[in-house]
Amino acid sequence: MAERKRKIVNDPVYGFITIDHPLIFTLISHPYYQRLRRIHQMALAHLVYPGAMHTRFHHSMGAYHLMCCALSELKGKGVEITEEEEVAAKMAILLHDIGHGPYSHALENGIIEGVSHEEISQWLMEELNKEMNGALTLTIEIFNGRYHKTFLHQLVSSQLDVDRMDYLNRDSFYTGVSEGVISYDRIIKMLTVHRGELMVEEKGIYSIEKFIIARRLMYWQVYLHKTVLSAENLLVKILRRAKELALQGDTLFASPALQYFLYHNITAANFEQEPSCLQQFCLLDDYDIMGAIKVWSQHPDKVLSLLCKWLIDRNLFKCVLNSEAFDMESIQLLKQKVQREYGISGADLDYFVFTGTACLSTYNMNNEKINILFKDGTVKDISSIDNALISHTLAIPVKKFYICHPKI
Repeated sequence: MAERKRKIVNDPVYGFITIDHPLIFTLISHPYYQRLRRIHQMALAHLVYPGAMHTRFHHSMGAYHLMCCALSELKGKGVEITEEEEVAAKMAILLHDIGHGPYSHALENGIIEGVSHEEISQWLMEELNKEMNGALTLTIEIFNGRYHKTFLHQLVSSQLDVDRMDYLNRDSFYTGVSEGVISYDRIIKMLTVHRGELMVEEKGIYSIEKFIIARRLMYWQVYLHKTVLSAENLLVKILRRAKELALQGDTLFASPALQYFLYHNITAANFEQEPSCLQQFCLLDDYDIMGAIKVWSQHPDKVLSLLCKWLIDRNLFKCVLNSEAFDMESIQLLKQKVQREYGISGADLDYFVFTGTACLSTYNMNNEKINILFKDGTVKDISSIDNALISHTLAIPVKKFYICHPKI
């Protein structure tokens, strides 16, 4: 075994984070992982909350730190976790976001359609596992919930995973939205394992309730904020238009990696059959997209140049949220206004006036439940506890309709 390198990273949210295992160090040093430094965690939310400039690298390091704390807490309570399992679980959380591309959700809806970041994460893990001579085999098993110790998977992915704990905490830190602050350290202290499942001790109920409420508040205040929705939809429209022009044979400025995805219809099959596809994807980051958009703002295509100019100058669509769907009549009226104002017509109007839905289920009772372990050994799901704040109403998904259009 190579000499033990011990690295510490200073994180503004938790202080020092320790990397003390050669495998983990190798993983973090890999170019596929370092790429996360060039991808913003919150895409375009910084147009609303200027402090939200942190990256996916920050977030996955933070989630790794919480995973280290949770594992040492559980071991302290007598839960059996071998060193191999510990390292594998830490690597699983480091890799949970590896498949995100630049402005991930916009990219998935704009130029790489039908391929989700979850699938890309899987392919990248397989690829890294080959390069690391099978060192990630157990990590992949835990990540996919195939390992017999269920609680290890639940720490990586469930309604109470360290991924959520970090992003709520970190995003509220960087946006300045204090409603998202959760007592992650108290939650971690309250974690326990019962019959192989991750649970929370009875005295942690209030911290868990606050965690679930904080998530709901962060969604409506930050992630699904109407101006954030507007900016991200504008980016989707830009990428779709660029792709449309590229496939018609127009010349568009783009880095080689971006060009690859603009000028080809890339599907899941391409990723699975052509190794070059994954390599090209890993060359993409926020800079490719923004660099292209700056140049496209001068493109002869009126739709593309106008949309790009608006995004760069932060002249965003007006976005109106509503509890009911918008009627065709009001959509048509807005389209007529855009036609008069900008001389845009026909199908191109769909780039300027469009509707969508924002949906959030605060607590999903069918998904991995958050179970509370009482002193007498009974186990109850958080939403079924008497007088609980998290009642069944929070389990009903909230759906809001929105319409975006230029400010005219």
